[in-house]
Amino acid sequence: MEVQQFYYDNKIVKKFLYATIVFGVVGMLVGLLIASMYMFPNLTDGISWLSYGRLRPLHTNAVIFAFVGNAIFAGVYYSLQRLLKARMFSDFLSNVNFWGWQLVIVAGAISLPLGYTTSKEYAELEWPIDIAITLVWVAFGINLIGTILKRRERHLYVAIWFYIATFVTVAVLHIFNSLELPVNGMKSYSVYAGVQDALVQWWYGHNAVAFFLTTPFLGLMYYYLPKAANRPVYSYRLSIIHFWSLIFIYIWAGPHHLLYSALPDWAQNLGVVFSVMLIAPSWGGMINGLLTLRGAWDKVRVDPVLKFFVVAVTGYGMATFEGPMLSLKNVNSIAHFTDWIVAHVHVGALAWNGFLTFGMIYWLIPRMTKTTLYSVKLANFHFWIGTLGIILYALPMYVAGFTQASMWKQFNPDGSLVYGNFLETVKQIMPMYWMRAIGGTLFVIGLLVLVYNIIMTVRQGQPIEDELAEAPALQKIAGRRLKGEKFHPWLERKPIQLTILATIAILIGGIIQIVPTIMVKSNIPTISTVKPYTPLELEGRDLYIREGCVGCHSQMIRPFRSEVERYGEYSKSGEYVYDHPFLWGSKRTGPDLMRVGGKYSDNWHFNHMWDPQSTSAGSIMPGYKWLFDNKKMDYSQIEKKMEVMVKLGVPYTEQDIANAQKSIAAQSAKIEQNLHSDPDFVKSYEESRKAAQTRGEEFVAMKDREIVALIAYLQRLGTDIKIKNTNSATADNTK
Repeated sequence: MEVQQFYYDNKIVKKFLYATIVFGVVGMLVGLLIASMYMFPNLTDGISWLSYGRLRPLHTNAVIFAFVGNAIFAGVYYSLQRLLKARMFSDFLSNVNFWGWQLVIVAGAISLPLGYTTSKEYAELEWPIDIAITLVWVAFGINLIGTILKRRERHLYVAIWFYIATFVTVAVLHIFNSLELPVNGMKSYSVYAGVQDALVQWWYGHNAVAFFLTTPFLGLMYYYLPKAANRPVYSYRLSIIHFWSLIFIYIWAGPHHLLYSALPDWAQNLGVVFSVMLIAPSWGGMINGLLTLRGAWDKVRVDPVLKFFVVAVTGYGMATFEGPMLSLKNVNSIAHFTDWIVAHVHVGALAWNGFLTFGMIYWLIPRMTKTTLYSVKLANFHFWIGTLGIILYALPMYVAGFTQASMWKQFNPDGSLVYGNFLETVKQIMPMYWMRAIGGTLFVIGLLVLVYNIIMTVRQGQPIEDELAEAPALQKIAGRRLKGEKFHPWLERKPIQLTILATIAILIGGIIQIVPTIMVKSNIPTISTVKPYTPLELEGRDLYIREGCVGCHSQMIRPFRSEVERYGEYSKSGEYVYDHPFLWGSKRTGPDLMRVGGKYSDNWHFNHMWDPQSTSAGSIMPGYKWLFDNKKMDYSQIEKKMEVMVKLGVPYTEQDIANAQKSIAAQSAKIEQNLHSDPDFVKSYEESRKAAQTRGEEFVAMKDREIVALIAYLQRLGTDIKIKNTNSATADNTK
């Protein structure tokens, strides 16, 4: 049999590894900065592009797509070539994948702080960047499938099954969740509205965790853990069950993010059922990973790589036990909107994704540079300080979550809320935020130790070059199953059939949940009194989205006595039919705003946005001073925005669109008139007018500034249906 010589492409792996390290540092430092803002809310006072609301999506995108994304590509490109005994299908596509992905990351790093966002969790990037992501992902997919087709190894190893499922599912999720109509070059509206948008978003959001943060890392686990331990995978049969059950069940679980919301009950219940079922395949994978170490636990004591892998797999097990538990309605009613969810997410992100990536880096770099790790002691130090960091991060957040839920739900004997002012909860958990920041600092210190260790390892080693390999060409055999060959071994040598079956498995759940919610009108009953936003309110809503307010405030009152007492009537699905996108939120750092309209005066909102602490002592909300700048709000796109909304089903008439500017002028003038009822406003207004004249600047009337549009939107919230606000005297809708 003729043996062929070829070279593995190590240079592309090197590029992705270095990018992983760089963006890991950047993403986690941004996370540390926004964690500090909980204690020092005015840390970046007056700097719009460094505000909490704009930096939070930058942090999540940097960690998920820049740090973890580059780690996935590095791990896949190294392992795939060796599992298939073939160089990557196309060096050109490999480089398109690398440079295209970095371009996407840089575009996100620029656009998000500037306020260009869709506000959809883990999918905040605007439509041109979404298209770029699609193109880069297609390049990766062609390279992946092309390499599989030209392989020299007949059977596809379990890691490759997970790589294939990742490519297919992420493509489906990204395309369908990112369907949007552009208004201009960096502004769009989701084609889905309200309840439908929420379902599609969390079908995407949950499965972004499943198929971007989990399945590719399971593939990496199945390759790098046995390699590092020098042991075969514990159970081939368990890996088959793990793979197929996981990708089939995971796709159904998204609705558990929307329990007790306006989502139809049948969809919520489906999400719960499949979420509970998820524990079986998830723990099957964890057990398969840990039992692979049988006979190698003596190595774990001395090998930092295995230490990282063991904690990573354990973290995966913890997070995937907690996830199904959180999907139970009685548990979800406590945990949702609290810091418990923050703890849950970071156990997965820091332990599972972070530690598996660190272990992979420590294993790969010495091999590719043909040397030993510069310092095993430093790697062990990184492991221990990183582990301590995870503990000091997660445990306080669990305590904070329990504290929030308990305080929110407590009643006095007379039926009033014990803690009617939301700020009482915020003040109570401030020590937990300090501890979280300390834990994050320790984790970042560990990462910086890795940076030094890797730099020194590369310096003492050889330059990373392509690696010579040899293997016999793949001998073609009949496509039909051989005598005595079982179905799955046959499927493992048929990549096209395997890909088709994986695609079918992940499509079933999404189709059954999403299609009826979009097509069957009875799922979203309308309310006759709910009208589209006025032009000024629509512009204000876009400002609310731009500033990332949804990162701290929800707009979904659940049907609990405590929430109805605190906020007002629970939310109805028909209230959101014109919301493109939905803004239900996923965490309450501040209280729910669904019924805030009309609850406070325009002056209160004005002062609150300028200096939150002046209206709410102890608030940790930053000021938004740039909304008050002496410059005109740009309303030039309002007609285009309304035309796009009409295409999405919002019933604006031609007359509404033609009179948009007049409507804005009238409503904004009314708000400014209300503001003049406050003597302090009149005094500061006149002072600012004189100051502008002194500087020779044109003075912009307050009605023409951004703050007025935002006030208009806030005053609209929850006013479309008649409600009885039961606790307006004590509930404080501030952070």
